[in-house]
Amino acid sequence: MTSRNVSRFWEWGKKIICVGRNYPDHAKELKNAVPTEPVLFLKTPSAYLTEGSPILIPKYSNNLHHEIELGVVIGKGGTAIPQSSAMEHVAGYALCLDMTARDVQDDCKSKGLPWTLAKAFNTSCPVSEFIPKERIPDPGNVKIWLKVNDQMRQNGCTSQMIFSIPFLISYISEIITLEEGDLILTGTPKGVSAVQVHDELHAAIDDVISMTFKVGRL
Repeated sequence: MTSRNVSRFWEWGKKIICVGRNYPDHAKELKNAVPTEPVLFLKTPSAYLTEGSPILIPKYSNNLHHEIELGVVIGKGGTAIPQSSAMEHVAGYALCLDMTARDVQDDCKSKGLPWTLAKAFNTSCPVSEFIPKERIPDPGNVKIWLKVNDQMRQNGCTSQMIFSIPFLISYISEIITLEEGDLILTGTPKGVSAVQVHDELHAAIDDVISMTFKVGRL
């Protein structure tokens, strides 16, 4: 299926395609309308962060939020992929964080500007080790959780997603050709909140993967 070491997708994958507001309760907690079609935005590969290095709060933000997400790692590229065969293009998964400068995002939204400053900065996409596809037989029913300093902040299930993974793969590939090593962030459940310097974030899919990151500042 793959010609490169997809288990280290963060070292060479070209793009990170993110889906916003894909859990109704998260859309509502930020006072956003529940979408009728996917809300897409991008992160750059320089946003990737692996365990052992800190999440860095940007100099221009004073309100950095955590968003825990299931990431889908593409193993076979394609354009206009049918939903019926979408899962054949999946190599595996990763537990991911979409770190968001919420104050900057709110300002961008109020001015009708893109979210790039709020979403795509360096260290804004911490990821776990690669999860082989076989370890998650039903990606539509995966419980993901995140604790900050050992206090539960987010605890959700991918069954709550508005748009399923096959639908997202098909929808995105109609607009943006998917390539081996690309990562799709599928959205976050409710419970997002701010982190501070020296906080420790611990996230997991029970019996599958866990990851821990500390927070610092530029």
